[in-house]
Amino acid sequence: MSIVDHVERYVALKRHLGNKYVQNERILLALARHVSARGEAVLRAERIVSWAGTASSPAQARRRLGVARRFVLWLRAEDDRHEVPHRDAVGRPREDRPPPRLPSDEEIGMLMEAALRLPPAGSITPHTLHCVIGLMAATGLRRAEVCNLRIDDVTADGLTVRETKFRKSRLVPLLPSTSEAVHRYLGIRKRLGGPGEHVFVLSTRRPLHPDVLSGMYIKLARRVGLRGGPEEPGPRLHDLRHRFAVRSLEQAVATDRGRVNRHILALSTYLGHVNVSSTYWYLQATPVLMRAIASDAEDMHRGARP
Repeated sequence: MSIVDHVERYVALKRHLGNKYVQNERILLALARHVSARGEAVLRAERIVSWAGTASSPAQARRRLGVARRFVLWLRAEDDRHEVPHRDAVGRPREDRPPPRLPSDEEIGMLMEAALRLPPAGSITPHTLHCVIGLMAATGLRRAEVCNLRIDDVTADGLTVRETKFRKSRLVPLLPSTSEAVHRYLGIRKRLGGPGEHVFVLSTRRPLHPDVLSGMYIKLARRVGLRGGPEEPGPRLHDLRHRFAVRSLEQAVATDRGRVNRHILALSTYLGHVNVSSTYWYLQATPVLMRAIASDAEDMHRGARP
């Protein structure tokens, strides 16, 4: 059995477990073709490291190595001739996770207004970015979920988000103001966006791509002074999802602390998470939450609460 055959088995297993595994499949197939072209039927650590090192950037090299390493660990359970490279063979990342920066309502407004001034003037592009930023801030949707929305997915009950990260579909209810903004955009899209089933399109009449969306968001953040130069950290598009989760928890704490556990479960479902532990990843301490914790701690110290 060739390395390509092993990759196909591995990808089939991943998808059976609920992962889309599209980009990682491309990485593993590239590795398999690289090895097969050299007549090798066994994966060697040295070969994997040298192949990973040919990536376009250190970050991409680390990703290649990580994907390949997990594949070899699985493969080695059947055949111990395969060699597992060291996890840091192409360098260690400077940080595991950039800290999220939660934009304020005013900053989101600045970004949305700046989006309306994007070129080409008079095209659908400015309206698309304006609506997408507001929608992601109001719903916490993933960037791919927003970009993949079809016109038929906009219903009277909310947005139907289909086949998401873990092949789960869900209904995302919208506030009346958010629903009104989406339908207002659809009216503009009908006039300027051209044919097609995607909700969000650009002046090229092609659907908005997640990577393009992230890049345009960063440019807007720089334009309004929320982010510095290319090498400087700053707001990211994904921060809008963090912001939604945190603000939702703050509201739950302010209205009914006794039902916070139920709220977390509902929030996990709303965000499309398989496990509630994934939802906790999006939460972080804020002054509102810290004040609530301090207040509860004082009540418990006084014996006011069980």
